[in-house]
Formats: sequence, C-alpha cells, structure tokens
Amino acid sequence: MSKTIKRIGSLRNEHRVLKGVIYVQASFNNTIVTATDVRGQVISWSSAGACGFKGTRRGTPFAAQTAAENVIRTLMDRGIGRVEVMISGPGRGRDTALRTIRRSGILLSFVRDVTPLPHNGCRPPKKRRV
Repeated sequence: MSKTIKRIGSLRNEHRVLKGVIYVQASFNNTIVTATDVRGQVISWSSAGACGFKGTRRGTPFAAQTAAENVIRTLMDRGIGRVEVMISGPGRGRDTALRTIRRSGILLSFVRDVTPLPHNGCRPPKKRRV
C-alpha cells in the first residue's frame, strides 16, 4: 500500500514572486488596495470596509493606511521586495496609502497616477435648481 501524502495549501501559493504591482483605488467613500504579481494575478487585497470601518469612516486617510498595512504585511510574508504603485481616484486616502507603502521598506520602482480623465466625453447632468 502506498502512503498518501497530505498536502496543506494549494500549488498556487507555492510560486515565489519577487516583483509585484500595488493598485490603490481611492474613491470618496472607500479605499481599495490590491497587490498583484507582474502578470496580474492577485496576491492580496484589502479595503477600508474589510478592515472594519463603517459608513463615512471608510473614506478617511486612517482607514486607507490600515488597508495598505494589511496588504504590505502579506507582501512581506511572501518575500516581495520591489513593487510598482498605480494610484487611481480622487479620494482622501490616496496620499496616506502611498506614504504607508513608502515607509514600509519595500523598494518602489515607480509610482503612476492612472486616474481616468475624460477628454470632454459625456455631457454632464443639468444643474440643480433648489
């Protein structure tokens, strides 16, 4: 009889990643931080709502800092030392999330603002009359 080997975890978590990309999406109501490898497969993610903040407190800079720290902790465990940062959105948490990533000790290749800007696209809604 052959002895079966019990495997803990999946094969997907086994591959070693040295370089990654951190996406920070900062809206007015929430901040979502996602870490991927270079191919785009998600390694870890966190948001202000997932960290336990409710209501208007999700849009605060402190909530964005907490979400970024959660993602950075998992990146450090994986051994990722170099990241690229893509920031999008007009929210209040974008600067704080970037500051948290900078002082974590992970080397930054570059920081890019990828906020979509219309080249005078859709017609805006009509003005409110109160």
